[in-house]
Amino acid sequence: MREGRGFTFYILTVVFALYVLFLYGPTITILILSFQGPDGGLTFPMNGVSLHWFYNLFQGIGVAYVGDAFIRSLQLGLLVAFLTVVISVMAGLAFRRRFHGSNFLFYTAIASLILPSIIVSLGIALEFRIVDDTIKAIGDNYEIEWIQENYQTIVGIFTSGLGAHLTWTLPFGLLIMFAVFNRFNPAYEEAARDLGATPWQTFRHVVLPIIAPSLVGVALFGFTLSWDEIARTSQAIGSENTLPLQLEGMTTTVTTPVIYALGTVTTGISMLVILCAVTAMLLVQNHRRKQGSDAGKGMV
Repeated sequence: MREGRGFTFYILTVVFALYVLFLYGPTITILILSFQGPDGGLTFPMNGVSLHWFYNLFQGIGVAYVGDAFIRSLQLGLLVAFLTVVISVMAGLAFRRRFHGSNFLFYTAIASLILPSIIVSLGIALEFRIVDDTIKAIGDNYEIEWIQENYQTIVGIFTSGLGAHLTWTLPFGLLIMFAVFNRFNPAYEEAARDLGATPWQTFRHVVLPIIAPSLVGVALFGFTLSWDEIARTSQAIGSENTLPLQLEGMTTTVTTPVIYALGTVTTGISMLVILCAVTAMLLVQNHRRKQGSDAGKGMV
């Protein structure tokens, strides 16, 4: 029996290792090939090892507008992360009490998780184009000169594109915050109110420090999901591409390892964001432990 269990354990270990290799193999392959020599190609075997293609990338050789797309994706990701945290916290606080229509609102909020992403993107694009047509019709009917001469479209990265990304990130943020507040002990808030704290003081000094690690996780979800989103962005972004869309377009035009160098850089940024998030959570937890230790010493 012991030998049988040992054999099964090793088989499952090998299967899991193969699964992890399958999961991260493409990323590892791109990482390795991005260090090709100057005469290297897009496939193995490697022809030397160098930073040549990273140099080309930062010089902008053969990769048009990547810098602009990178900045747009970074700005959009940070804004999505911020809004995801704020809205998720507000929703989590609201759903702590039952209200009429709460179930319908909850299932409506998370329904976008099961909808095809391209359909969501098309729907958002259509919605904003209807707004465009309405505004232009108002300008024509009422002869508003500014609209007739200057108005183009409301579709853009920080309008329809932002909305498309929030339909993907908010459900995850909501589910996390609902789980956090479901386990939250209301006795802490009651004690703060008994000591004369206002609702805002209770939230700022009691609730917020307790849920802070979860907020870091929600922000991480928001940024990383926005950073690599393609399907929901494709139809709703307007005329300016985000970095994932730019990369997708480059796969048919760029025939050098510079595209691998760009993939390595973007993956490194994702890893850096995750590292910062983990560090922030550890700092918050250490700060909470220190506060608890100081409070205990004060009571003694």
